[in-house]
Amino acid sequence: MPPRRRKVARKSIFDPIHGPITLEGAALGLVGTPEFQRLWGIRQTGFAHLVFPGANHTRLEHSLGTYWVAEQMSVRLGLAPGSARRVALGALLHDLGHAPFSHTLDAPMVEVLGRTHEALSCARIEGTDPDWPPASVEVPGQLERHGVDPRSIANLIDPARSGREGRLMRSVLHGAIDADRIDYLQRDAYYTGVAHGAIDAVRLLDTMRSVHGQIYFAEKGRSAVEGFLVGRALMYSSVYFHKTVRSAEMMAQGAVERLPGYPEAARELFRATDGELLVRLREAGGVSRTLVDGLLERRLYKRAFGWREVTGTVRSRWRRLLASPPRRRALEDRAAEAVKAPPGSVLIDLVGLEPANAPEEDWAQVGILVGERATFPFHRSSPWQALANRPPADWAVSVYAARPYASALARWLARDPSVLP
Repeated sequence: MPPRRRKVARKSIFDPIHGPITLEGAALGLVGTPEFQRLWGIRQTGFAHLVFPGANHTRLEHSLGTYWVAEQMSVRLGLAPGSARRVALGALLHDLGHAPFSHTLDAPMVEVLGRTHEALSCARIEGTDPDWPPASVEVPGQLERHGVDPRSIANLIDPARSGREGRLMRSVLHGAIDADRIDYLQRDAYYTGVAHGAIDAVRLLDTMRSVHGQIYFAEKGRSAVEGFLVGRALMYSSVYFHKTVRSAEMMAQGAVERLPGYPEAARELFRATDGELLVRLREAGGVSRTLVDGLLERRLYKRAFGWREVTGTVRSRWRRLLASPPRRRALEDRAAEAVKAPPGSVLIDLVGLEPANAPEEDWAQVGILVGERATFPFHRSSPWQALANRPPADWAVSVYAARPYASALARWLARDPSVLP
């Protein structure tokens, strides 16, 4: 009798964006770990569900989708099997370090832990996160059990470390058009119902080429590349940085920053899920409870004042507050006091001062192949370059206030905007 074949464990998960996603080996083992299953409890788009009620999809769904896209990119770019496997696993695990409500708490995370969410993802992959319960550390063991070095996966995920890996592998996870963005633009457009985020991912993947270790697109894919750029810009302005979404996110950030004993008391919050975070903040009482109650009852702060553009010395003064959260909170309280409002009633949003692109999102390097010749249409001055460099938010600085005080704050700032910053 012929020897029996060993049954290979394999599962297929149906995804509404990509269809069936097949998991086996290390990927199948990783999705069952506590670190990965936590992502069920983290909304992909923060508080966007308060504006777009369908936006209740999670980081776990996005991670599975990014895994699938990375696999497809690896095939089209001709990566060797071992490299393709590592890239796909990196895509699967790239969001392990996200705080509750995704990017909402990025600033407090850096202030409290001194780490970005990418660095925290690396720590959880390598099992070196000091704030993660030791009994629940399973990711590094799963990787090693399948012959994968956790450090090699971590090096792919953090842009600060990914220079140690091959340029092409790095581009799949960190580039202007990468697996992460190809998934989230489609997924977020689908669940929010915002049609202009619906990119032509099939065409992007079909026209993707590898030339000298760099991703290029065939000439027939240029329209898909341009559509990706438009979709990305419009999703940022209409969804991710919608003024009401930002109001809710600032309230959540304010609730964490006003926690009694902050910043040390907030250390454990960054490993919580969305629901756990809200429960802990309500239990803390004070300003934190007031802000969370407002979120749960949808009594959101109103944008009382804003600056679409700030330049020169004024911009420099605002930008200094980005690096000094305590000074920003002191300014918020000074503004609240000026209109006889309690602390925490005024919140300042500086997201419009952030760079339009992360360093790895270099649109100038996005190449289009015209025959055998490489061209870089987004390098020169053009409407496309302006769109690529468009700030993520329409307003450079926004000042939000609890509704009973919003009108008084607006009048106070209208009389003399120079009182801030």
